[in-house]
Amino acid sequence: MAASRALLPTPHAAAAAAASPAGARARRLAAASSASASLPSAARLLRVRCATLSSPAPVAAAEAPARRISRAGSDGALRPKPAVLVAEKLSEAGLAVLREFADVECAYGMAPAELLARVPQFDALIVRSGTKVTREVLEAGRGRLRVVGRAGVGIDNVDLQAATEAGCLVVNAPTANTVAAAEHGIALLASMARNVSQADAALKAGKWQRSKYVGVSLVGKTLAIMGFGKVGSEVARRAKGLGMHVIAHDPYAPADRARAIGVELVSFDEAIARADFISLHMPLIPTTSKIFNDESFAKMKTGVRIINVARGGVIDEDALVRALDSGKVAQAALDVFTVEPPPKDSKLVLHENVTVTPHLGASTVEAQEGVAIEIAEAVVGALKGELAATAVNAPMVPAEVLSELAPYVSLAEKLGRLAVQLVAGESGIKGVKVVYTTARGPDDLDDTRLLRAMVTKGLVEPVSSTFVNLVNADYTAKQRGLRITEERVAHDSPAAEAPLESIQVRLSQVQSKFAGAISDGGDIVLEGRVKYGVPHLTLVGPYEVDVSLEGNLILCRQIDQPGMIGKVGNILGQRNVNISFMSVGRTFRGKQAIMAIGVDEEPDKETLEKIGGIPAIEEFVFLEL
Repeated sequence: MAASRALLPTPHAAAAAAASPAGARARRLAAASSASASLPSAARLLRVRCATLSSPAPVAAAEAPARRISRAGSDGALRPKPAVLVAEKLSEAGLAVLREFADVECAYGMAPAELLARVPQFDALIVRSGTKVTREVLEAGRGRLRVVGRAGVGIDNVDLQAATEAGCLVVNAPTANTVAAAEHGIALLASMARNVSQADAALKAGKWQRSKYVGVSLVGKTLAIMGFGKVGSEVARRAKGLGMHVIAHDPYAPADRARAIGVELVSFDEAIARADFISLHMPLIPTTSKIFNDESFAKMKTGVRIINVARGGVIDEDALVRALDSGKVAQAALDVFTVEPPPKDSKLVLHENVTVTPHLGASTVEAQEGVAIEIAEAVVGALKGELAATAVNAPMVPAEVLSELAPYVSLAEKLGRLAVQLVAGESGIKGVKVVYTTARGPDDLDDTRLLRAMVTKGLVEPVSSTFVNLVNADYTAKQRGLRITEERVAHDSPAAEAPLESIQVRLSQVQSKFAGAISDGGDIVLEGRVKYGVPHLTLVGPYEVDVSLEGNLILCRQIDQPGMIGKVGNILGQRNVNISFMSVGRTFRGKQAIMAIGVDEEPDKETLEKIGGIPAIEEFVFLEL
């Protein structure tokens, strides 16, 4: 089994993170197109130096794959040159970057069996979306394969868990195709509004139908951008230039960035209700899967028009066909689909009011070269022992550190996951404070980056497609406008052996969907501790509770009176929902109390409504872990 590698950032990398790469990348792209291209500087945006705390397991001489020898180093010793396998087409700009540092072999269109046979001979593998990097591939590369590069954003075709177990770093290229995707969104917007594709097809068929293809104007219309990240922001800038009024929904969008562009941030329901055009730029995660369905279409204006250059699965395609047939949705322009390529007899693709393209969002010469350079630089940096912010799987940590902090790592992430679900969607999160209560001195607990990263992971991942780890956590928080501060509180039991007594997460300047979680200071407050190796929730707002965080959770705020536990328990029992833990905390007898209930299964809507219908219950919320 390959030995693990600890990848920890240093202060020097943080300084390098402040430098903007845009100009340098443009110069490199131009240089890579010529024969005189040179290796880019190692000081890239948000790249951090990694310390190798253990060496890779030795490979027997008889089994070691052949490795080419590069020029001698400064000490005169010959250095083995890394080998990189490029399994899908990469532009010459990216290949030039790779060839400055490694031996590169391009083998496009390999069958799975051929990839399995060849991967043990390489230190790095670069793919796009067509090659599946399975557990079998990663197992075959154990002992040598150190990096998998995904030339693009999505990493659905890479087994991240298996990669982490094999000590293999996975990096992607999330920024280079931003403008291309935004431009394609605008192209579809204008083409749809003026019936360009339909009129083109009719004229080529010999039909002159000017009156049939009268379009609609964009100026003065309201465009709702659903997902105000990099691409959504670029679409907004261009739409403003077309004279459109732009609104957006994204619970994590920084308000100052929206104001700078002239965009109004609103709730999901308000965005779809006000819009004449809706442009989708949200990730495909469990909470967004088929979020545009019969119910959401019913809330829209009659005659609304929809553009999707994000992910096909965010739209219920059958529901969209129904909305198009009824006239609720006048037109749709789609670049992505739930299944790609879609079936030839797809009613959606063949609909006369739908404009379609075959996932061309990033398909420009410039974007392809930019992606190639971005992934090449990330792979080269990783092979040098550096780690880019585009790393998407968690780095390995020493076993002794992980064994001590493991339950607290889990607690930190779960507190973050619970906290983000308590925030009212349109308010977003800005201020986050993490408070550690410990009996240890600063020298014994001097680095809380791992715990802070896990709180960030819990806050971000449930509402985003971003993968958060120790390396990119602070960068991710900064990009999303999360101001995370930490405080250490001394515990009065110096003999305590545990590294931490408790972890508390406080969210300030937010609205809560569960008022009981609001402290006297107006913050959402959750606190937990580890008992017998298991994370427990011990504080919700001002209420003390004690519930194991091993399943899902129901919180009820109620009038403190006898029989409440039995009433709620009976409802759950009748619906075959198993209770794992139950705890009640109150302020004063006969006043208010919070009941925290751990459940193994997710109660259905009817069950939750029955709980909410109990007269003494003032509010409740179901939280997933």
